[in-house]
Amino acid sequence: MDNFTFQSPTKFVFGKGTETQVGDLVKQTGATKVLIHFGGGSVQRSGLLDRVKASLDAAGIPYVSLGGVLPNPTDKIVYEGIELCRKENVDLILAVGGGSSIDSAKAIGVGVPYEGDFWDFYSGKKHAKKTLPVATVLTIAAAGSEGSESSVITKEEGSFKRGYTEELIRPVFSILNPALTQTLPQNQTAAGAADIMAHIFERYYTNTLDVEVTDRLCEALLLTMLHELPKVIADPNDYEARANIMWTGMVAHNNLIGVGRQQDWSSHGIEHELSALYGIAHGAGLAVVFPAWMKYTMHHDVMRFAQMATRVFGCDMDFANPERTARMGIERLEAFWSSCGLPIRLQDVGGREEDISYLAGHIGLGDGTMGSFVPLTTSDVIGIYKLMLR
Repeated sequence: MDNFTFQSPTKFVFGKGTETQVGDLVKQTGATKVLIHFGGGSVQRSGLLDRVKASLDAAGIPYVSLGGVLPNPTDKIVYEGIELCRKENVDLILAVGGGSSIDSAKAIGVGVPYEGDFWDFYSGKKHAKKTLPVATVLTIAAAGSEGSESSVITKEEGSFKRGYTEELIRPVFSILNPALTQTLPQNQTAAGAADIMAHIFERYYTNTLDVEVTDRLCEALLLTMLHELPKVIADPNDYEARANIMWTGMVAHNNLIGVGRQQDWSSHGIEHELSALYGIAHGAGLAVVFPAWMKYTMHHDVMRFAQMATRVFGCDMDFANPERTARMGIERLEAFWSSCGLPIRLQDVGGREEDISYLAGHIGLGDGTMGSFVPLTTSDVIGIYKLMLR
């Protein structure tokens, strides 16, 4: 196990009706004016936005609003938010929604006190030193942004989808009410679940030795998803299953399960190109990417893949041919995702073989590599995209 420092300062308020506490929670932070940042009309139609505003009113906290966040949020709304926060002297951003609203809020947060272009952080040119605090009211279990130190934004010019990771952008508090996810369509629920599972896989496939405790934590979370997601698909109003999935989503990405071990995030980078080009849900794209990445990298450490297959997917271990066990685990993952209505092939998300060279080149590796479990060149990435066709 590697040396590590872990800090998770976010306060989590979990359960039914907890969104009504938002005013008091904001007041506890010392904030004096809030930007309510949200996506489409669902938070309005459901009455959630009204409940949030009523709670802020009751606590005497003034606010301004900025809606219109789209899936795969872009730099355009981030610039709008930065300008609005500066004009209105906002000192806390409250994201009401899913990962897109939260990621956009984080980008606005680091952009407000910065004299340059916030994209400097996402392009890797600069590291943020200050931010406006961000808080969340979560409406979908997926991205884990409610507890993480990361954010992903798409630059409209050139369609560059890039992530930024920095400890100071973790939310100060997050409200998690599983009941708010009960009205989600099945495809959004399933895509969110695939995103959660991908966050676990990206930590599980490591070259670090002797990480049994975090291996077992990863496996427990994956087993939870295998158990709870079919319940929610069968009954969208199953609150307890929703609750287990929502908390799994947070634990999967606040890095508790990633400490002390090398992590590999190449699959996220490969998927970002799919969602940027085809406009698909990030989790749906990951359901296509991850099995292909697994097949391509499996021979690097076939016993780790066989361990996943036996411990999580219930495969029998073939000691004479561990590759057979490893492949069976990947096949069971694909079957599980497919049974939940997720795509598992590039064609399922509108992808075309003729786009592969563009997708791989747009990542921008040049002569470099991405990932750590198996460092991938542009040629390797092309090979992974091609495996998505089979």
